[in-house]
Amino acid sequence: MTGDFTVFAASPSDGDVVGEIHVESWKAAYAGFFEPEFFAEALRHRRHKWHDVIAASKNAVLLAALDGRPLAFSYLGPSPVRQGSAELFGFYAHPDGWGSGIAQVLMVASLNKAREDGFQHVHLWTLRDTAQSRRFYTKCGFAESGTTRSYDLGDGNPLQQVEYEVMLS
Repeated sequence: MTGDFTVFAASPSDGDVVGEIHVESWKAAYAGFFEPEFFAEALRHRRHKWHDVIAASKNAVLLAALDGRPLAFSYLGPSPVRQGSAELFGFYAHPDGWGSGIAQVLMVASLNKAREDGFQHVHLWTLRDTAQSRRFYTKCGFAESGTTRSYDLGDGNPLQQVEYEVMLS
C-alpha cells in the first residue's frame, strides 16, 4: 500500500482517535493473553483515557496518518528508570494500517523527536510472546538489552516483557 503519510503531535481533542487505535491494536495483538472480563475492562479504559493523558502529560504523543486517517500513535518521554534516556511507553498501530509502512514512518519520527529532545538512547518494553512487535522493533534498529521483567497489566497475572534499546546517532 502506498499513500501520503503525515506525523503530528496529538492534542487532547485527538483522545478518541488515539483510544480507538489503542483498542483495535490491543484486540488484534493481546486478546489471547487475558481473561475476557478483564480484557473488556482494559479495552474500555484504553479507549477513554487518552484525552486526560494527552492534556496532563509532559510526554509526547505522536499520531501518524495515512491519507489523512490516523492509524498509529507513539507515547514517549524521559525514562523513569534510566537516567538520561527516553522511553517509548507505547507504540500502537491500528490493524487497518498493518503492512502499510505507517509504523515505520512513525518510529522514525518518534526517534527523531527523542533526538530533538536531547536523548541519545531510547528503550522500550514489549511482551515476550508478541513475535510481530519484536520483529518490528528489531527491523527499526532496536536490540534486546538482555533485561526481562514480569509485568502485571492489572489482572494479577504478570506477563514476561523484554526490553529493547537503541542508541541514537
